[in-house]
Formats: sequence, structure tokens, C-alpha cells
Amino acid sequence: MTRKTIGLALSGGGARGFAHVGVLKALQDNDIPIDCVAGTSAGSFVGAAVAAGMNADEIYRFGGGLNWFKISSLSYSPRGLLSNAKMKFFIEKHFESARFEDLKIPFAAVACDLESGSEVVLTEGDLTEAIRASCAIPGVFVPVPDHNGRMLVDGGVVSPVPVNAVKRFAPDIIVAVDLMAAGSSFKSIPRTPLGMFFQSAMVLMRSISREQHFFADVVIAPEIGHIRPDQMGRSEELYELGVAAGEAKIEDIKGLLEVHQKAFPNV
Repeated sequence: MTRKTIGLALSGGGARGFAHVGVLKALQDNDIPIDCVAGTSAGSFVGAAVAAGMNADEIYRFGGGLNWFKISSLSYSPRGLLSNAKMKFFIEKHFESARFEDLKIPFAAVACDLESGSEVVLTEGDLTEAIRASCAIPGVFVPVPDHNGRMLVDGGVVSPVPVNAVKRFAPDIIVAVDLMAAGSSFKSIPRTPLGMFFQSAMVLMRSISREQHFFADVVIAPEIGHIRPDQMGRSEELYELGVAAGEAKIEDIKGLLEVHQKAFPNV
């Protein structure tokens, strides 16, 4: 009897991406396989690592050395405050391959075409450029041009939880991890323009992400609303909360695997 396949859709979330790694740890410890993965923004970073064959411990280890200074620098472009060009070197240092074609399992990185506003699903070619584009927060990072001349920005603008992207690989079961669903626990209205921007962006992304929940079989939403997307220093807490959220959904996933096996006993 052939096992049914599982596709993983990893949302954006900035530093909250460490919670993705915790969820992966829970899945791996419970022998839940991952056959394909799609990621938006921080999810593209973690998803690419999974597709490259890294386990949760390895991802957490190299992620522990990550900080904003290692992946970004001041930009001289009017299109963004920062450049994430340095991310390319960080990825090349830790990944065995910098191309989609050499990954162990199918992977898609989701970005947004700034001009048309359409979702762009990247599945071939330069992996580092795809991740950079998927992580290019509009206004913060300079857009990343692709070989077609499009200016690409963070996929979270149009697809915070990339369920549609992972569907391209036709998995039997889709597990979505949404790091924005828990929202934020800010006790007052932000008092600065930057604070207002982040708060408004999070409200918008949560609204879009909830719509994508309907197309996933299982949604894992770690309780991380009290941690801002820029707080990389809280990686350990984010990781542990991700583990807890993943563990809470293990029986649901196993139940779906059993249903699929019973429904197709001769497959």
C-alpha cells in the first residue's frame, strides 16, 4: 500500500519563522513525512532548507547564527531602506546547492510582482534569488528583479500562507503553518509611523491568511502573538511554541493519513 503524500505550506512572519522550525521538529519526532513544500517570506527560507534535506535540528542550528546584519545592509535605492543581497551569501554558505533542481523534494518560493500585484510562484533556477524575492518586504527591502524583468517583493502581500503554491505539487494532504494567525498582543495603539505600519500590515495579512486556511487539511497556528516579527532574539521561545503547536496537531494529521489509506486500500 502506497503512503499518501503530505505538502507543507509555510507562512511569512519574519523572526517568527523560528516557530516553523519547532513545528518541523514535532513532525519529524512523530515520523510525519514531508513530500513537498512551499514557503512565503520567512517560510521560503525554512522551506528551502527542508527541501535541501536538512532536519529541524540542523535548521535551528544555522538559524541561531542569523541576525538582521547578516542578511541585510543599507540601500542606496529610493525603492527600499535596506538591501537583502547579503542573504545570498548566507544561503550559499549553509545550503549544499543554490538551485531548485538540486533539492531533495519539490519546493516553491512565493513572491509578488510589484507592477501587476500578481502572485509569482518560483520553482526553478536560482534558489538564492527566489528566497531573496520572497523575503523582500515592500518599503523595507529593495525589490528583487528576476530574469523576466519583473520587480519582485515579499509574497506575503498576496499569499501569506502559500497553500495554492503547494497545490501545484498535488499532495494528498496539505498542512499549513500560519505564523500570523495569532496576531499581536500589543496593549495600545502604536505611537510611531513604523509601529502603525507593522500593526496595519499584520491586520491585513491575518485577514488574507484566514481565507487560505479553508484550502488546507490541517492548519497549525502557534501561539506567538506576543512576539513581534522583528524579535530574532526570542528564537528559543518561538521554537518551543512551534513544537507545542505541532504536537497538538499530530493526531489530526495521522488521522488523515489513515483515512486516505483506508479510502484507497489498493493504491
